[in-house]
Amino acid sequence: MNRLYDMEPRVMDDEMLKLAVGEQGPREEAGQLAKQEGILFKDVLSLQLDFQNILRIDNLWQFESLQKLQLDNNIIEKIEGLENLTHLVWLDLSFNNIEAIEGLDTLVNLEDLSLFNNRISKIDSLDALVKLQVLSLGNNHIGNLMNVIYLRRFKALRTLSLSGNPVAEDEDYKMFICAYLPDLVYLDFRRLDDHMKELAEMKHQYSIDELKHRENLVQARLEDEQARREELEEHKAAFVEQLNGTFLFDSMYTEDVEGSKLSHLPGVGELLEAYKDKFVIICLNIFEYGLKQQEKRKAELDNFMECVQEAIQENQEQGKLKIAKFEEKHLLSLNAIREESELSNIEAKIVQYSEDITELFNVLMTLEMQLMEQLEETINMFERNIIDLVGLFVENVQSLMAQCRDLENHHHEKLLEIAINILEKIVKGEMDEDLPDDVRSLFVDKDTIVNAVGASHDIHLLKIDNREDELVTRVNSWCTHLLDKIHKDEIMRNRKRVKEINQYIDHVQSELDSLECGDLLD
Repeated sequence: MNRLYDMEPRVMDDEMLKLAVGEQGPREEAGQLAKQEGILFKDVLSLQLDFQNILRIDNLWQFESLQKLQLDNNIIEKIEGLENLTHLVWLDLSFNNIEAIEGLDTLVNLEDLSLFNNRISKIDSLDALVKLQVLSLGNNHIGNLMNVIYLRRFKALRTLSLSGNPVAEDEDYKMFICAYLPDLVYLDFRRLDDHMKELAEMKHQYSIDELKHRENLVQARLEDEQARREELEEHKAAFVEQLNGTFLFDSMYTEDVEGSKLSHLPGVGELLEAYKDKFVIICLNIFEYGLKQQEKRKAELDNFMECVQEAIQENQEQGKLKIAKFEEKHLLSLNAIREESELSNIEAKIVQYSEDITELFNVLMTLEMQLMEQLEETINMFERNIIDLVGLFVENVQSLMAQCRDLENHHHEKLLEIAINILEKIVKGEMDEDLPDDVRSLFVDKDTIVNAVGASHDIHLLKIDNREDELVTRVNSWCTHLLDKIHKDEIMRNRKRVKEINQYIDHVQSELDSLECGDLLD
């Protein structure tokens, strides 16, 4: 099974790759032209590198469009260097010295994978290959039949090869695979018949039912997690994530050592609960307001994009009509010039046709200028509207955050009042309740307890301020980047359109020039 180093190992360098691409390139005239001009690696769709004595996969990053890669019959020990080959559909790594499946995480379009005749002992690390249809793992060291269950996650898998592995010697091999991979069509190059599948399902029904139950639980958990992630992304898009609960309030006490101690004081528990309830209500108000404002911003953006697309489409239709009319006349004009025998008439027709070209250019450029002005007005209106929406959102959020600070200030005053009263009781020896030692240590004197309450208050205000600053900074940044992108996109659209117009006019002008030279020479 093992491939031997019967000759000097080779490196996958540019020279090898250029030679391979050249040999596998197009033949005849196209091939000659490709050899003269060179074939760009990024345009290559298929690459054959078998029987090259390659030890290490390397230098393939430029083959970004590659769909088929053949690396069989080499001495490769590790799957690596394939990260950029995201369009790969077919990969052959058979007859190598590979010991572990790895390095395939970016190959999300891979449908056919051959690792036949290697040294692999475990089926794993294929999770990203969601489109996998054909998997060849024959002649390896896979010995655990239960490892096959891993392949249940590949819903498109129809062909599997495991012959030549220790697992294939198990007397229950085929039945087990039929039961646990019911969608498989071919096993070890033979079609699986429905009768065997039915028998396998009956034989392993209890285990399969248990497995399906566990899979359903896992799937439900994954769907819940995905739903939570999507929900969180929606909240982030509205800049109000984690304001729909106690998160901000709890975060104020996470690093507040003094506040935790002070919460043990008599009467503070009730005060804290009332403070928390009111604080969370304000956070929920910010959250719900944020989601509503996000919907308004989204509607404004959608409406703007729709207006832009309608304007561009209408303008393009007008341009197409102008070009269609010109091309209808264009053929007649060219034929008229070709058929004219009098030199003076030829010159006159050429002048007229040249004027028609100039007129078409002016018409198309005028249409583009009109579109530019229309889009500029639309963009400016959208810019005013979105800035107003963001400004209103920021203003109201700041107002609600100010209410949070008011609550914190009120709580601080009440807490300080309770703490001073307790200090006075302790001094007078009238304190009946027992306090934990770390809490009692705060009541050395008035300055100590005032500083402790003040430190807690400062931490809370800082948390509120930071959350407000973060929200305001992010929404303003979003607005700035969005408007910058819209302006840049319009500049690029205009440049592209002007280039298209010039290229078309140059094309028809070159037709006239070549005709003019030919007729005048005749």
